[in-house]
Amino acid sequence: MELGDCMVLKVMLASMAAFAARAVPVVVAMPQSKSFVAGASDEMEMKPSPIEPSWILSGDPVARIAEHSRGQDDAAMTALWDCTAGEFRWYFGWDETVMILEGEVHITTEDGVERTLSAGDVAYFAGGTWATWRIDRYLRKVAFCRKPFPKPLTIAYRLRDLVRQGSGSQGLAA
Repeated sequence: MELGDCMVLKVMLASMAAFAARAVPVVVAMPQSKSFVAGASDEMEMKPSPIEPSWILSGDPVARIAEHSRGQDDAAMTALWDCTAGEFRWYFGWDETVMILEGEVHITTEDGVERTLSAGDVAYFAGGTWATWRIDRYLRKVAFCRKPFPKPLTIAYRLRDLVRQGSGSQGLAA
């Protein structure tokens, strides 16, 4: 890569980062008391979290949720979630990593992958995807949710990494 090409890439990256920064909301620091959140899961108040009726395929699943914590920028959240028996489709609006605490669930993804998750299992679901959940008795999980970055910001990060990799291997300053 020529030095001039590298400069053009850096200018493009800077422009995209500036554009993306305007699209990201201003982050306000949370009070110091919210910088660490801990508590026993069995003491958290579970509130009703009804499943969209049109998503239910069979049974009468009843879901509840207790929000544990939320990131300072509101782009991440941790919650406990439980549900009684039933089968339903679920839309993941956020990226979600789950850890099953109790019970088991039979998952079928959009592309046909089938998997049973039980206590101790960890799974990841990409935001913007669907999966079918079949719970035979009861399920309790902890969910780690993160809003996906806006596409322009994702592209800017990837370009930055590409520039760093390219310049590092050729000895040019990043």
